[in-house]
Amino acid sequence: MSEFTFPIKKIIHVDMDAFYASVEQLDHPDLRYKPIAVGGGEKRGVVAAASYEARKFGVRSAMAGKLAKELCTELIFVPPRFSRYKEVSGQIREIFYRVTDLVEPLSLDEAFLDVTENKLNHPSATLLAEQIRKDIFLETGLRASAGISVNKFLAKVASDINKPNGQKTIPPEDVIIFLENLPIEKFFGVGKVTAQKMYKKGIFNGKDLKEKSLDFLTTHFKKSGEHFYQIVRGIQLAEVRPDRLRKSIATEYTFSENLPSEVYVLEKIAEIAKELAKRLQNNKVLGKTLTLKIKYSDFKVQTRSKTLNHFFQGEDELNVIAKELLLQERLRESVRLLGLAMSNLDTGTQDSIVDVQLSFDF
Repeated sequence: MSEFTFPIKKIIHVDMDAFYASVEQLDHPDLRYKPIAVGGGEKRGVVAAASYEARKFGVRSAMAGKLAKELCTELIFVPPRFSRYKEVSGQIREIFYRVTDLVEPLSLDEAFLDVTENKLNHPSATLLAEQIRKDIFLETGLRASAGISVNKFLAKVASDINKPNGQKTIPPEDVIIFLENLPIEKFFGVGKVTAQKMYKKGIFNGKDLKEKSLDFLTTHFKKSGEHFYQIVRGIQLAEVRPDRLRKSIATEYTFSENLPSEVYVLEKIAEIAKELAKRLQNNKVLGKTLTLKIKYSDFKVQTRSKTLNHFFQGEDELNVIAKELLLQERLRESVRLLGLAMSNLDTGTQDSIVDVQLSFDF
């Protein structure tokens, strides 16, 4: 029996292994078993994904292509084909929907599935995950990893444990001991800055965190304190939401040559505002908060935001406010990247929590 009494469910997190790179190796047999990087090949390119052969050399996503090539001199750069990745992602999701309608995609290559009740009436989430991974391989030729547990957080952590091409189940009776042994930086909401703060307070793993009182955590970590207090006890009530909507919609550009002054930046802002307006229209959403992102030539990032009392109305208003944000202060260096993001979106939905107390065959 588990040490906790709260609503628990059977959640599977499926995460494709090196998805973009694996699709390229699947479609191009001459690339199989070779170190490849999707994207990153241009002078200022960034790696979007790396094959496991490349990862052995330290190549990772979001790494500059130049650095990736230095780490792996035999690295092969492949241009991304997002339409193809989207096509394969659709095939994978169809496999998910055979099992449950409660599928929450996080990206093209990962998703949460709530299989507490499922279309196959199968009592074991572990065996369902095995079947899903098998079907993905048989129907697409790609491999996936999975995590299975009582909530989304634990399932996501578990899916990374036996990668690639593996899975891990954390049943209810093992949750507490698993959390107590989990390094603090693995907890959801603990980034690099928070982790350093935790270390200074003697918190290095879940057991250390669990020993701290709610008052202590809220005093030192504000609103996040209550989240940490609950999650280390296995309490997370976030549901798998098939209607999950993005919290923001953004567009950004990295320039082949740095923009030296506001004159050049203002030209690009207009183009980016036009693209963002198009994306908002395509997604049929409105937003109240516009954020300008500037990455300088020294790679330092600056953001500036403005929230209106009403929803932004079209490209013209976007352009006006974006320029206003830009001109709030002088540029400190030449500009490498510009981006605009709309948040505080009108989603038309509300969160809801349904409590169910069940015993499980995991």
